[in-house]
Amino acid sequence: MSETAVSAKKPLITRLERWMPGIHAMRTYNRAWLGKDLVAGMVLCALLVPQGMAYAELAGLPAITGLYTTIVCLLAYAAFGPSPYLVLGPDSSLGPMIAAAILPLAAGDEAYAIALAGMLALFVGLVCVGAGVARLGFISDLLSMPVRVGYLAGLAVTIFVGQLPKLFGFSTDADSFLQEVVAFVQNLDETNVYALGVGLLTLGIILSLKKWRPNWPGVLIAVVAAILAVVMFNLAAKGVDTVGVLPQGFPKPAFPRVQLADLPILAATAVGMSLVAIGDTISTSAGFAARKGYDVDSDQEMVGIGSANLLAGLFSGFPVSTSSSRTAVAEQSGAKTQLTGVVAGLLVLAMLLFVPGLVRNLPQPALAAIIITAAISLFDTQALRHLWKVRKSEFMLAVVCALGVILIGVLQGIVIAVFVAILQFFERFWRPYSAVLGDPQGVPGYHDIKRYPDAKQIPGLLMIRWDAPLFFANANIFRKQVRDLIAASDPKPLWVLIAAEPVSDIDVTAADVLIDLDLELNEEGIHLVFAEVKDPVKDKIVAYGLLDTIDSRHFYPTIKRAVKEFRQLTENIDLTGERNPIEGPPAPEEP
Repeated sequence: MSETAVSAKKPLITRLERWMPGIHAMRTYNRAWLGKDLVAGMVLCALLVPQGMAYAELAGLPAITGLYTTIVCLLAYAAFGPSPYLVLGPDSSLGPMIAAAILPLAAGDEAYAIALAGMLALFVGLVCVGAGVARLGFISDLLSMPVRVGYLAGLAVTIFVGQLPKLFGFSTDADSFLQEVVAFVQNLDETNVYALGVGLLTLGIILSLKKWRPNWPGVLIAVVAAILAVVMFNLAAKGVDTVGVLPQGFPKPAFPRVQLADLPILAATAVGMSLVAIGDTISTSAGFAARKGYDVDSDQEMVGIGSANLLAGLFSGFPVSTSSSRTAVAEQSGAKTQLTGVVAGLLVLAMLLFVPGLVRNLPQPALAAIIITAAISLFDTQALRHLWKVRKSEFMLAVVCALGVILIGVLQGIVIAVFVAILQFFERFWRPYSAVLGDPQGVPGYHDIKRYPDAKQIPGLLMIRWDAPLFFANANIFRKQVRDLIAASDPKPLWVLIAAEPVSDIDVTAADVLIDLDLELNEEGIHLVFAEVKDPVKDKIVAYGLLDTIDSRHFYPTIKRAVKEFRQLTENIDLTGERNPIEGPPAPEEP
């Protein structure tokens, strides 16, 4: 091959590797890792089968669709995902959202429910891939930690209550959380003690091993125990529902056909689900990257999870996210690359093709127990206690989001969570922290008098620090605070000095408010003075024409320089007597 041909080929490979990291992983694969990836893949497969089936039922879909989804998302992420450890698949946090979106539209039609779930996965995939290509990795930050903790706590309670009837061996028909609680209590007399027994056995094994032997495959051991219990005691004949023989084979790729009228609700749901999926993926990826010492490409992570959802939508699947627990299992089992996921996916596929009856005796209460343990893990009591301890307002945000999910609904809950997150962000700038500054003894500089009660204020000089941009939403709040502080000052100030270093921006509305405030204060013999204004903000002040009203001499490079100038100007003025307006000379250049 000529050098020209080689140079022409290399950029193409580089471009392919940019969007398909799996190619680079395959080209640079270390054969010494093969044994570890194979073993980790087998361990992972044993976990993925029962969880995939359980989370499919949580989403209101046939258990087999969870296995279809598991296979294709693992293969897709291996090609398009950048993390060597991340494991994607059906997820407990997305299951209730899927069910809430598709079941009312499907109206009992199982085939149509599968089609709706597939279309939902396609929408999620498009949102994630589009965000990744547009380099919008920051959108995962729209859900703050308190909002996410509260939302997941609400999901945990909803999932837990929703699975109790299956754990007890009966079913209920309810449309809301409260109705579900009432229906469960009213139907307790229908409890199948054998179903409850095998469910509690599964639950006890998983929780016990998670606490005492966290490195053991608790879910696999519990599933094997449940199957053995069904076979040994013939529980199927005693009314315990089992999974039965799964359909043999694998579906052909097909575009899901849904009614046009159903697309808007699916698209809206997909946006909220994408936020959850992206947040889970990037946070889990970043955590493992920090532990293993490699960098995270957030944009490529979105392409990876988006590709997995797109492929799931074409193969009778449903939306997927990242599982930190399954990722941890893969990593603890010795996984080195994405080949672990490929091995696990191919093993699940082999089961469907050759031994679809392998899990036919898996009892439904065991699946309910698996889902309940996942719900328990979603309820982060440690994080809630931390929020209560460090900032009770953040704790209340989490509670509001949790109650939104529990009492209003899962889909409405994600809308509430996003709204609360945006409101929280906006409130931080709408009513930011501000401080009156003084000179504390023995501490250099000027500081918040609330933090330093012994700090002395200079008579006639009111120093205010505003810790946020000045913009249309908070400009009048700023003006009111200045006027209130002036009214409370004794003696009345001659200067109001704004320590403007934290002010990162000023918009047109705020500029107009500053002009009005300066004119009001001038009529009272008070001058508005600024110190430490950032250069970009100063440029905007000039562009807005503030210097036509606010004296250009009242802008100082440092607070120290402004205070020195004030002391010189007021040296011979009785600040407690008749007021005299003062003008400052041009500020000297900073040495």
